[in-house]
Amino acid sequence: MMNHLIDTFGRRHAYLRISVTERCNLRCVYCMPAQGVPLKPRTELLTFEEIIRLVRIFARMGVDKVRLTGGEPLVRRDFEQLVERIAGVPGIGTIAMTTNAVLLKSKARRLYQAGLRKLNISLDTFRRDRFKQITLRDDLDCVLDAIEEALAVGFRPLKVNAVVMRGVNEDELGDFIEFVRDRPINVRFIEFMPFKDNGWSRDKLVPYREMRETIEEHYVLSPLSAEDDPSNVAKEFSIRDAGGRRLAGSVGFITSMTNDFCGACNRVRLTADGSIKSCLHHPAENSLRDAMRGGADDAELERLIRRAVHLKPYGHAPMEEIPAEANRSMISIGG
Repeated sequence: MMNHLIDTFGRRHAYLRISVTERCNLRCVYCMPAQGVPLKPRTELLTFEEIIRLVRIFARMGVDKVRLTGGEPLVRRDFEQLVERIAGVPGIGTIAMTTNAVLLKSKARRLYQAGLRKLNISLDTFRRDRFKQITLRDDLDCVLDAIEEALAVGFRPLKVNAVVMRGVNEDELGDFIEFVRDRPINVRFIEFMPFKDNGWSRDKLVPYREMRETIEEHYVLSPLSAEDDPSNVAKEFSIRDAGGRRLAGSVGFITSMTNDFCGACNRVRLTADGSIKSCLHHPAENSLRDAMRGGADDAELERLIRRAVHLKPYGHAPMEEIPAEANRSMISIGG
């Protein structure tokens, strides 16, 4: 019988998010501090062999979904080989990736063949000037081309993540909805979350209810699942236009700040340098890398993993208090 990863609140953890690098080819203002982050030398990052060893241990404890993140995961050399190796781990049923898609177009088909099935692409604007303002790079065309290629390859559902920030891109909600009119894409609007040195303030937060009301001035949204189901990370809706036509895509809202889903969280995180974190906004972490390199056997690693999950808090602090916590920046944790 499988001994699942269950915390003190009865939440079973079946979802592992692994950051494979702290490096990124964009510098999104809500993710990377303006002064940058000191990058760790490659020797301090988990090797592919160490990642696979940990995935096998997590799988034996009931984890069946792995999401690969960064930084930007596609800047990690031989990333496709890592996907293929994870796909071969018994018990892993789903492999997903979150990417900024700058390097995706030429890699999408190979990643699909390697076993990647779920894809989240970060895109916060369709305007070139704003894209440069948010990311400090001029790669909008690369991202848009990669989205079309991912659809052609067969990624379903394809998700596009947009962080909505007041005074930056909140006036583009309708543009995103129109983008999915004829594309089978789930566009997900994410409430701006506070992290170390990312310039967050409550004034910049556009709450879920406000975003929804803005969209419903021109479209009809119908829930695809119960809005009060705590297991739903996103509140998902089908979309009809004013003429009653149903759009090919759908819309979701990630309401981490105004209506969190902590009560049913099933995630655990592994940073690129091998620390396990049970909560995105909680600073506590423990180095599995150091344990492995110190000679720990699988039983000891499993004990450390269970201890981290056992100590997981019920939820994160109020949003106004999160910036003061001694946590890593978003790019150092992993998306």
